[in-house]
Amino acid sequence: MKRSLILCLFIVPALCIAQNQPDGNLVQFVNPLIGTHKMGHTYPGATVPFGMVQLSPETDTLLYDHQGKYNGPVYKYCAGYQYDDPTIVGFSHTHFSGTGHSDLGDFLIMPTEGALQLNPGTEAHPEKGYRSVFSHQNEVAEPGYYKVLLDDHQITAELTASNRVGFHQYTFPASDRSHIILDLISGIYNYEDKNVWTFVRVENDTLITGYRQTTGWARTRTVYFAMSFSKPFYQYGNMDYSKPQVYKGFWGKFDQRKNFPETAGRQIRMYFDFKTTAGEKVKIKFALSPVSTEGALQNMKAEVPHWDFERVKKEAQSLWNQALSKVTVNTEKRDDKINFYTAMYHTFLGPTTYMDVNGSYRGLDQLNHTAADFTNYTTFSLWDTYRALHPLFNILQPKRNADMVKSMLAHYEQSVHPMLPVWSHHANENWCMIGYHSVSVIADAAIKGNAGFDAQKALDACVTTARQKFYGGLDSYMAMGYVPDEKNASSVSMTLEYAYDDWCIAQLAKKLGRQEIHDEFMKRSANWKNVFDASIGYTRPRLANGSFRKEFDVLSTHGQGFIEGNAWNYSLYVPHDPDAMIRLMGGPKRFVTHLDSLFTMYLPDKFFAETEDITREGIIGNYVHGNEPAHHVAYLYNWAGQPWKTQERVRMILKKQYQASPDGLGGNDDCGQMSAWYIFSSLGFYPVAPGSDQYAIGSPAVQNATLKLENGNTLTIEARNQGDKNVYVQKVEVNGVVLKRLYLTHAEIMDGGKITFYMGAKPKK
Repeated sequence: MKRSLILCLFIVPALCIAQNQPDGNLVQFVNPLIGTHKMGHTYPGATVPFGMVQLSPETDTLLYDHQGKYNGPVYKYCAGYQYDDPTIVGFSHTHFSGTGHSDLGDFLIMPTEGALQLNPGTEAHPEKGYRSVFSHQNEVAEPGYYKVLLDDHQITAELTASNRVGFHQYTFPASDRSHIILDLISGIYNYEDKNVWTFVRVENDTLITGYRQTTGWARTRTVYFAMSFSKPFYQYGNMDYSKPQVYKGFWGKFDQRKNFPETAGRQIRMYFDFKTTAGEKVKIKFALSPVSTEGALQNMKAEVPHWDFERVKKEAQSLWNQALSKVTVNTEKRDDKINFYTAMYHTFLGPTTYMDVNGSYRGLDQLNHTAADFTNYTTFSLWDTYRALHPLFNILQPKRNADMVKSMLAHYEQSVHPMLPVWSHHANENWCMIGYHSVSVIADAAIKGNAGFDAQKALDACVTTARQKFYGGLDSYMAMGYVPDEKNASSVSMTLEYAYDDWCIAQLAKKLGRQEIHDEFMKRSANWKNVFDASIGYTRPRLANGSFRKEFDVLSTHGQGFIEGNAWNYSLYVPHDPDAMIRLMGGPKRFVTHLDSLFTMYLPDKFFAETEDITREGIIGNYVHGNEPAHHVAYLYNWAGQPWKTQERVRMILKKQYQASPDGLGGNDDCGQMSAWYIFSSLGFYPVAPGSDQYAIGSPAVQNATLKLENGNTLTIEARNQGDKNVYVQKVEVNGVVLKRLYLTHAEIMDGGKITFYMGAKPKK
């Protein structure tokens, strides 16, 4: 008995230590299902870091189903997958991760067995279409790999991917009626008029090529494909749902619906028939190109010239392990490690590659270009990602981030009105959200020494963008110092965000010795004061005549001059000058009271009635973590002389807003911004004002972490006496020297060495 007890006492600590040791197989700590339930809007399918193909299941895509039933707000299916849905419609090749708007979902493939059905059916009656019931018990989601059993067809579906090629593997039962359906109608944010045109060419009995043109969030988007089967089909056909079943006109002399080599139309579904034996695997390689079917074929030949599914899966997961190993962490609990590495995974999903292997890509001008000395990227959700994602890349992915800036500069050069991207994807600008936050990304990279681009040229692009009078009330902003309430419903938010971006331009101009530009934009950066009403202590809509709007509710989110926020939380958005903001709000003591109330107050029900994208479960008081304008707010206590409150708030947010479960994100992941916040905050610091080289000190949630930097240096972060109750920082040492300020510098991080946090259970005041 005593011997057994001694053995247990030895084994249990050993197991705990082993669980938290760095592991070369970091993929095991990633759960792609996190964020797939409710508002996270992530997808669980297969992709590689920054991959052009995102091959993932769709549980639904439509605002309205095929019987006219309302499926809920269009943003419910931003990623095409909702964890609580019982059926899968198929597997498509392009997806956004964590957005609050919808598009993509190109080229949906579905394997079926039995009677051929070319409509998707409904969730209530999947048997009336090609969709299938599935169970999460028979579902596997890993980085670079996805697997599920389609119950209604008894087909096991497996997915993996290279950068530009999706690889499908379907295990069929014995049947003479096995089908692969290619649905060119289906798409996320799918209205009847989304498809402009589709074209399919059957090259031979194993190779299909074609393209799809759509209009949606991206107004004019064309994607080309090449589809190759591992075995020949014995027959094929199509149905064009935009035409009568009897084809008329010149082409009516042919029956185009069966075994006809070319098909074109707006609403096309194809099918390919096979005879399969029990357990036979039919494989598909599906390559994409932004330029041509020839480009898609070249991408396929270059990246996956074979039929070894396991090899592609292994290569994809090796790429993920390389990316994830940029940071190795030890945590008290396994769930914390899962949250950390899943956040790492989500931050490395985008922006996505947007060019062929030979460098060809479609530009904003809808012409073909070649990226000679950089990788061209797309999917820039900049209103979200300038805050923490791109600053994180300047530490962990500096070469990629420099190429992303080059991609933004190419966008600028291809624009009719020279302007850096606002929210761009797939050779389109959709103008979503506000500000011109490309300038923040560019300034942050250059100021932190990551200017793998022409910084002077980039500054010129920033200045031209900030002077474009056609955009978002900038004419009034430049003339009056603010955007008038009559000009735009988000006038206050616009003014605040323009002022921050202007400060970024000023910092870049200072670094490059452009004094005149620096002075102009430093003056503009103070424009936030023009919408601050000192009589009430909040920012407030201001009219063109100079007066503040009379009818005003500081808690309302609707029609009050703000976007994704209200006066109570958006008044805290002055990341570039928090000291002046605190003075205007009545000084540190009054400011802390306001900040405390943000986390503790109770919002009235009307707050939730005004917007579809916020629920009580996603907020803490009036602090809405899923809405990015608040992401820096917890760190503002540092400027008010009470850093211990930053420390306890940050740890509370980490615990409440991030869980190792499908509903574990308290809001849209927003192309990695929510996850980037988690990574920075878990490591103990955060970039409150990108464009500065400073990171505000928080409260690390890891026991220790090692960052392997691209410059060859290694940074070790250690949190001594770490624990759930020990959230307060007693002191910080950088390479053994006590830090006597509340921030780290970029140089202190990139030079490597060791940062040690000493933690305790009581505030260090």
